Amino acid sequence: MNELILTLNAGSSSIKFALYEIVDDAPTVRVKGQVEGIGTAPHFVAKDTQGRLLAESYWEPGPAGAGGGQGHARAFKRIWGWLADAAGGGSILAVGHRVGHGGETYAEPVLVDAQVLEVLTGLIPLVPLHQPNNLAAIRAVAADHPDLPQVACFDTGFHRGRAKVTEQLGLPRALLARGVKRYGFHGLSYEYIAGRLHELAPEVAQGRVVVAHLGSGASMTAMVGGRSVDTTMSFSALDGLPMGTRCGVLDAGVILYLMREDGLGVAELEDLLYKRSGLLGLSGVSNDLRDLHASEDPAAAEAIDYFCYRIGQTLGALCAAGGGLDALVFTAGVGENDAEIRARVCRDAAWLGIRLDDAANQRRGPRISPVGATPSVWVIPTDEEAMIARHTLRVVRGR
Repeated sequence: MNELILTLNAGSSSIKFALYEIVDDAPTVRVKGQVEGIGTAPHFVAKDTQGRLLAESYWEPGPAGAGGGQGHARAFKRIWGWLADAAGGGSILAVGHRVGHGGETYAEPVLVDAQVLEVLTGLIPLVPLHQPNNLAAIRAVAADHPDLPQVACFDTGFHRGRAKVTEQLGLPRALLARGVKRYGFHGLSYEYIAGRLHELAPEVAQGRVVVAHLGSGASMTAMVGGRSVDTTMSFSALDGLPMGTRCGVLDAGVILYLMREDGLGVAELEDLLYKRSGLLGLSGVSNDLRDLHASEDPAAAEAIDYFCYRIGQTLGALCAAGGGLDALVFTAGVGENDAEIRARVCRDAAWLGIRLDDAANQRRGPRISPVGATPSVWVIPTDEEAMIARHTLRVVRGR
């Protein structure tokens, strides 16, 4: 009987999943899919490795929307019900989860038990809009399949081990002792890119690399020798670059002003900073760059300008952190698919010696700088699910 690994990546209204078969002691993807619209209009879709549709279905949400854990539980049942037939007689060995935060306790993927779940629950205040959904998926699996091993893979893990100065904030040391520090996120993506760049250009991967993970959530990381030396997201997933609906870097005085002058409370501020800011807030049009490119509204163009400006400004800062630049890598939804954003960023970074091969940029690379040019520029699709599957197999095999 073939052994399988199931990966789950749970968001507030979706669960992405992938099914991997263990071939030659390594996970090989067979199926990918998701349930989106949890709590409103649930929609299940599954596709094969060629992108061909295998299954699709819709259903009504539960009572009062059935969001939160209940909605995720129903979504998982739909995923598992389909996989029971699609697995083709294979046996699921374990389930791997993307978990937003491992805190000070967990730097490496870990087998989930009651104690681990308790620690991860205690970290919810650090990532209030991500961690609860990750844990809801874990609990949904445990409720239906209590004996099935589950592995938590942390988005903060790749950034552990950086120099202490890069983790600190200018606050009293007592707060640092409580865990108020710069953690960094998107670690599973950066870990995958570090490995993939090593396969494509090992001599480049050992040098000074900046990776731009540009999507609805956006961040950038400087690596030296394939290890994180600094990153833009910090205590929360709000910091750094402007994102689809998140603000990015922000003077803390703005928060004090809104509390004092407008009387905003925690819930209102959380909604503002996470859901109504970024490209959506700046443009008043959309959080999707495709819509902004197509819009004739001047505010849409201004939002794109701000996004590109902040990427360029951050690139300079990360070059300083890494001691220079040997390669720039674009990844994630925008980074992989938006040739115009890549071109603008590269033109703005000409002062670093960056040059763009326009034809290669339109083809999406993988190398989009002229042959022999230094720094080199790359487009490398990320695969967080693959990292989760690899980590999950390693943990359950005890390696």
